[in-house]
Amino acid sequence: MAIKPIPDNYPRVIPYLIIQDVEKMQNFLKEVFNARITENMALPDGTVNHGEVRIGDSVIMMGKSNENYPPKPSMIYIYVEDVDAVYKKAISLGAKSVMEPADMFYGDRNAGFVDDQGISWWPATHVEDISAEEMEKRNAERAKQR
Repeated sequence: MAIKPIPDNYPRVIPYLIIQDVEKMQNFLKEVFNARITENMALPDGTVNHGEVRIGDSVIMMGKSNENYPPKPSMIYIYVEDVDAVYKKAISLGAKSVMEPADMFYGDRNAGFVDDQGISWWPATHVEDISAEEMEKRNAERAKQR
């Protein structure tokens, strides 16, 4: 049987976060986004060196930072069923607000927050289907207001 070049249950593009504390991040994502922890690989001291979570149909991989791989800030846009509830949950767990939930010109209601490891999260709930023409018009109007 041939080996599949893309394993089952994995999307083609997967964010990989380099962070200080993999287990802490996994627990944060579990609480805020209802993530499922799907894999952990530990170092001899028991510290998780590599971990994976699944949020809906998406996978996020993460690795513990070290002298060769320092923490790297990232920004992740993520669709959720209820952006307001996700935002409130994240803030209650200590995330810092970047933007409160708001309806945006492009048809999403989204918010922004930064977790304690420096990752920016932008949860969104799609609330309006917009044609390309309408999107262009709204974007032009928005540009005039700047």
